Amino acid sequence: MQVQDRLFIGGEWVAPSGPDTFDVVSPATEEVIARVAEPTTADVDKAVAAARTAFDEGPWPRLPVAERVAAVRRLAALYKPGRAELAKLISAEMGAPISFAKVGHVAIPMFMMNAFAGIAENLVREERRPGFYGQDILVRKEPVGVVGAVVPWNMPMHLMIGKLVPALLAGCSVVVKPSPETPLDAYWLAGLLAKAELPAGVVSILPAGREIGEYLVAHPGIDQISFTGSTAAGRKVAAACGADLKRVSLELGGKSAAVVLDDADPAAMAKGVQVAGLMNSGQACVAQTRVLVPRSRYAEYVDALAAMVGGLPTGDPSDPATEVGPLVAQRQQERVRGYIELGQKEGARLVVGGGGLPAGVDRGWYVRPTLFADVENSMRIAQEEIFGPVLSVIPYTDEAEAIRFADATEYGLSGSVWTADVERGLGVARRVRSGTFGVNEAYSMDPAAPFGGVKASGIGRELGPEGIEGFLDSKSISVAAAFGENGR
Repeated sequence: MQVQDRLFIGGEWVAPSGPDTFDVVSPATEEVIARVAEPTTADVDKAVAAARTAFDEGPWPRLPVAERVAAVRRLAALYKPGRAELAKLISAEMGAPISFAKVGHVAIPMFMMNAFAGIAENLVREERRPGFYGQDILVRKEPVGVVGAVVPWNMPMHLMIGKLVPALLAGCSVVVKPSPETPLDAYWLAGLLAKAELPAGVVSILPAGREIGEYLVAHPGIDQISFTGSTAAGRKVAAACGADLKRVSLELGGKSAAVVLDDADPAAMAKGVQVAGLMNSGQACVAQTRVLVPRSRYAEYVDALAAMVGGLPTGDPSDPATEVGPLVAQRQQERVRGYIELGQKEGARLVVGGGGLPAGVDRGWYVRPTLFADVENSMRIAQEEIFGPVLSVIPYTDEAEAIRFADATEYGLSGSVWTADVERGLGVARRVRSGTFGVNEAYSMDPAAPFGGVKASGIGRELGPEGIEGFLDSKSISVAAAFGENGR
């Protein structure tokens, strides 16, 4: 069993202020695999004070951009050799299938670091504009200050890098609060940060529960909060930040739709929806779990989806053949099972799966991959984020109705369209109201493109130039002729 008895504060490993620890439990075996020091509010105060000093007095925000870029590239170089170890850590702590962990959880964050570094090199930080009244205007982009980054358990390294690295490249100092379910990958990254030659105080990483997260969000030393989590929690974060007039970005929940047009190949569509709807065992905010199919080919598409869902290898996440692993915690297992029961009570037809354990599994927080058909868009299983391996097939009559159904939810994070005609697909993509969308693919979180949602799916954008600009403030400076000229 791994023991982590130190905290990473201001770039150094220090003893915690209190004696408490928390356990990390394997979702596959239900056994304790690690014990981790639990930070207190006093530890948060230390981390924020270190970040405040680093930003207000230290060199980091005042360095040339090229030096911050070089530091991120050093971090990426340190990250690369340990990818296999990191994939095993993430698979062990949150149950991600190892095949998905190697790519989605581990490889993509490395690509993101290098991509962000390249984007930062090309961002315009200072621009001179002709003013309306004759004088020149100098517009500068300056780092916002100390950032508190709250990271959930479902894509821990991916989301941590997506917040931490853009904030660092902007010139901010950062206090990261990862989830208590996934502290091991966070401490793995902290070990690299200790070697990356960042100035003192610039980064702290404190895995902890909700209370510490709430304390960080409300801390007067924090200038901006970057939060990823549920919409319910996001509303509380927004309210707390609003009370202090603190900047905030929110990446929240989703209930996205995969729109299948009547010219889509059933087998290709089903293979695509496997990724779009069931990636990470269905534990993804972008999961497209509402599959909208035309009534004219309804049976064909349901059969193709049933064959896909029913054939997914489910079990030991360390097995490279596994496609669906356990859910992160028993509470998640109970939540998803509750929705499966609800779907049956609402009148949806259970085609594949159900709430029991998969064949050959006698322990762990598993739920069998499940497909519902004959789902009405108003049902709760079609409106509420389940966050597990459950798909709902909803029939529609024409394209206009499909778009109306896709938009008929409080969320607006992601989506996709499946068709043999790309131009037709682009027409659908342009009409659905969401922050991201894919044509014949699950939306790929490309580091070059802004990511985020509309409506109850969030505020602000991560990734792309917009991801770095989200941690920058604009300052306008009026530039008149030298004092004393022109008779003054």
